[in-house]
Amino acid sequence: MNFLKTSTFAVTAMLLVTAPLSLAATFNVETVATHGHWQSMALTLGEERHFRAVETHSYSDATLSINATQGVCDLPWLEMRVTLAQQQGESRAVNLAPTRLRIGDNPIVDTMAEFITERGDDGFYAHFYLSDMETLIAEMQSGEQLFLGFDQGEQEPWYMTFSLEGAGDAIQRMQSLCSGASITEAPAPPG
Repeated sequence: MNFLKTSTFAVTAMLLVTAPLSLAATFNVETVATHGHWQSMALTLGEERHFRAVETHSYSDATLSINATQGVCDLPWLEMRVTLAQQQGESRAVNLAPTRLRIGDNPIVDTMAEFITERGDDGFYAHFYLSDMETLIAEMQSGEQLFLGFDQGEQEPWYMTFSLEGAGDAIQRMQSLCSGASITEAPAPPG
């Protein structure tokens, strides 16, 4: 059983450390915990600290994550990563696409997703422009599935569905890790 856990951790770490937190830098993965179909973890590189709740279960080549950065834990963001066939030669914004997002039977959220590639990374990232992350996170913590629909102009829309089994625990732990890091590493007040 330990071999299985170690192998799962190695594969998961390989998938997760390549996110474009800082121009395709490779982050150290720490304190990984599994929560159903989700995981929570800390990503570190020098003094830089990021925290992630990620779903790697629904697709073999795609992940969905909620992310936060130490010091600004109250500004989390939603990101999706799809693995491409090869490393990308340049960092660039590829497209901005109208996107529909829905959790269970809740109302559809119309938003935009920016598609990005990072030089030296084999990922294609979607960053979502969402005005109410607090409500989205609350819905993710109690929902069963998150549905995404990307408008592709004259082509058929591109749809994806991610499991939310364990998302609540993973998001709560990610938020606790971020808040704890911000408190423990904050400078002492003067005087």
